[in-house]
Amino acid sequence: MNRAKVQTGLFDQYQLHSQFAFVNYPYLKQLSMLKRTLFLLLILPSVALRAQEKPIAFKGALIYTAAGEPVAGGVLIVQQGKIISIGGAGTNIPANATVVDVSGKVIMPGLVDSHSHLGGPEGGDASAALNPDARAMDAVNPTSDGFKKALAGGITTINIMPGSGHLISGQTIYVKMRDGKVIEDLLLTNEKGLYGGLKMANGTNPIRTTAGVFPGTRAKSAAMARELFTKAVEYKKKIEKAGKDSFKFPERDLRMEPLVEVLQGKRVVHFHTHKANDILTAIRIGKEFGFKPVLHHVSEGWKVAGEIAAVGLSCSIITIEAPGGKMEAMDLSLKTGAILEKAGVLVGFHTDDGITDSRLFIRSAALMVREGMSRNKAIEALTIAGARMLDLSSRVGSIEKGKDADFIILSGDPFSVYTKLEQTWVEGQKRWDITNPADKAFLLGGYGVYSNDRGEFHHHGNDGNDAN
Repeated sequence: MNRAKVQTGLFDQYQLHSQFAFVNYPYLKQLSMLKRTLFLLLILPSVALRAQEKPIAFKGALIYTAAGEPVAGGVLIVQQGKIISIGGAGTNIPANATVVDVSGKVIMPGLVDSHSHLGGPEGGDASAALNPDARAMDAVNPTSDGFKKALAGGITTINIMPGSGHLISGQTIYVKMRDGKVIEDLLLTNEKGLYGGLKMANGTNPIRTTAGVFPGTRAKSAAMARELFTKAVEYKKKIEKAGKDSFKFPERDLRMEPLVEVLQGKRVVHFHTHKANDILTAIRIGKEFGFKPVLHHVSEGWKVAGEIAAVGLSCSIITIEAPGGKMEAMDLSLKTGAILEKAGVLVGFHTDDGITDSRLFIRSAALMVREGMSRNKAIEALTIAGARMLDLSSRVGSIEKGKDADFIILSGDPFSVYTKLEQTWVEGQKRWDITNPADKAFLLGGYGVYSNDRGEFHHHGNDGNDAN
């Protein structure tokens, strides 16, 4: 079980601690000889089991790698949570491997959902419009039934976000759909050493018509965000001036720390924005303070595709057949994916669950393909594109040697309405199987399948506290 070290400060080092690296635990050195011996006796059996894990070879499937052309009659070999080989029918299979015949099936990378609200995330409250110090990880339930729903949809990596009823609602978390009991079991540390981004929003969601701490107009929304980032710039200067002299460090400020990480290019801003003018405002704020936000939703992104491409930003988009009563989304188009692709924008998909159900994630890409998006880019949008937006592409998002063994097995064409997801694998472990009645129940739903605690499923109403 991988477990991430929890962030406690701006200068912390973030890393995943493997059971194989137990000698590096700082507290181990402080244990008495007896306690140390007991510790090793407890941990060594699991280490030994992992070390003895046999390779598994999946043979005969059409494999979409999201890193090149599909491999017909391919062979995928995984061991100890990693991909050790991917190739055609002639690929050498280790003599001790367990061989799984998947002829006629389709294998593709585990899906990456770059914007979800599963697990009951929370961020800021009505006391402030800007809450960079609030952490979704302090609210998410790691044993939520919602994660079973994600697995039933083939999702293996998720960016869990607080809502967008605030200009800054808080810090997001990147999680892997492992079997975990505490949130640290699920956290996924990226290439920048962080396990989450920062959620920002503009447009109607953060605006309140009554007097108070929230903005009443779009212009004031931008002004308040700029004011806080200006303070972060000054805080960053004080840190840099202090150098290695800890006595000269400014007083710790939990609101400033994540913003400094944004300014340093370490923490990704995930920016909820719908209308064309709001998209341009998000771009403008990013340019002013030197960061490149990932633009989320972009209902009118097709209107400003050239402007988005010109500054090199990526877009995480959602597919909704009926925008409902949200006026900002009235001009949402299923052609957005194709238009952004043509403009050269990196495009990914997200569920915003529960706006789009995680079990229907692949359908988002299928609908965009129907409206002109290329098949290859649509597959990438479900996988490697989302991984790049989270700075996780070195580990997840494609089927390549050395990457995490996250993949799904489908009965046929990913974009066919007749295709069924059959299995979801996370780090070489089968986490969902349609032939398992308990797993299939989470696909079909029904009375009593999901928890009665509806608080774990995100409410998207604007009640003055939070929204999508």
